[in-house]
Amino acid sequence: MKVIFPNGEVKAASKIVEKITPEIAAWQNRPLDAVYPFVFMDAIHYKVKENHRYITKAAYVVFGIQMDGRKDILGVWIGENESAKFWLSVMNDLKNRGVKDVYVFCVDGLTGFREAINAAFPKSQSQRCIIHQIRSSIRYVSYKDIKSLMSDLKKVYQAINEYEALNALLEFKEK
Repeated sequence: MKVIFPNGEVKAASKIVEKITPEIAAWQNRPLDAVYPFVFMDAIHYKVKENHRYITKAAYVVFGIQMDGRKDILGVWIGENESAKFWLSVMNDLKNRGVKDVYVFCVDGLTGFREAINAAFPKSQSQRCIIHQIRSSIRYVSYKDIKSLMSDLKKVYQAINEYEALNALLEFKEK
């Protein structure tokens, strides 16, 4: 396969992959900060053609917020499926690259996720991602009511402080 660049240059895709692979490996293995206030962990699932058939793969993404507020992709791993065992290996990789503490992990509801976090980072807190909480909740709502429910729920999770959130939650409960 050939790739045509905007300047008209043509190169074989294999040559491009050959050239960038060492840079990708260096990035994936770079040292990380010792402490992250927040780390978000999730997977993106997609279909790829392998051996003349389509299979599902997952790109496991770990996104951290640094102490100064800057965002950093800590790593991306490719795998067959999302599991607590795989996430434990990812967390051990983060530790091996220098991460000593994470204040809060934001994750989906995968069974065993909290146990994997506690095994690697026992002092860390974990919370379920708001998007995953909402997706789980709306399964129990009639389609015609979802828009109204979401409007009311946003008042809770977008509140500017705990007091406002609690008031919005009580209104939500009453409705």
